[in-house]
Amino acid sequence: MGLMMGQDYGIGPEARKVSGPRIPGTAMEPAPTAAPHDGRFPVSVKAVLIDARRVVLLRNERSEWELPGGRLEPGETPEACVRREIREELAIDAAIGPILDCWVYEVLPGRRVVIVTYGATAATLDGIAHSAEHGALALVPLDALSGLAIPEGYRASIARWRRLVDAGRAP
Repeated sequence: MGLMMGQDYGIGPEARKVSGPRIPGTAMEPAPTAAPHDGRFPVSVKAVLIDARRVVLLRNERSEWELPGGRLEPGETPEACVRREIREELAIDAAIGPILDCWVYEVLPGRRVVIVTYGATAATLDGIAHSAEHGALALVPLDALSGLAIPEGYRASIARWRRLVDAGRAP
């Protein structure tokens, strides 16, 4: 059974350990004790969707490239959330693979979100389109990620999924 929205998983100011990458001096450091409202963070579930040489990225309102995905709705499993978000944002169906990573990301100063990334596969990435929610869609060559404005946690998830895909361990 996957994580469910509304359950207490210890994600709040009392949480001392954050799994996933910890990059000193960046938004990827474990969150300090300041937290929004009641000390809980919203959860955003993202998909790493790659083919043999490209990854799907969407440009958000902050001009950052991000993975497709979005907010976990009440009663929804993370797997169902990311499947729904892929349909809404890219108009394709995808098979959802394993959890790749989970971390707290400071989206804006003082605004933190728990990011959960999953690996995903689709029959094809050719001809996909993006919704009005994002400013652009790009099929970025995996070897061209270094020059893009993309959170480091997404880079780590992309690299992890690529290793699993290359090893034949993707659905």
